[in-house]
Amino acid sequence: MTASQTPPANDFVRWVEEKSDAVMSDLGDKFPPATSGPEALHAETYTQRIEEVLLGHEPPDEALLEELAALEEAPPLSDEELDRQALESGGADADPTTPE
Repeated sequence: MTASQTPPANDFVRWVEEKSDAVMSDLGDKFPPATSGPEALHAETYTQRIEEVLLGHEPPDEALLEELAALEEAPPLSDEELDRQALESGGADADPTTPE
């Protein structure tokens, strides 16, 4: 391919941005902004979801940032603790006697 046949870099950047916008739009349909849901009715008890921030619907609030910082600082769970939690969880059928 010669230099005259190479598409301009801006075409690729525009294509990536268009694809990104399409994906964000699709995800936005699956996760509508909180202002349209029941959370908007009870703002005083609303807990921000990470999806709202990642999709650009809301800026992260202080409580979410503190929760993420606490998760980062938490020690990793041992294999025994992970096993215990898995056995306590009922899974999709909510039956703890048949752990997933």
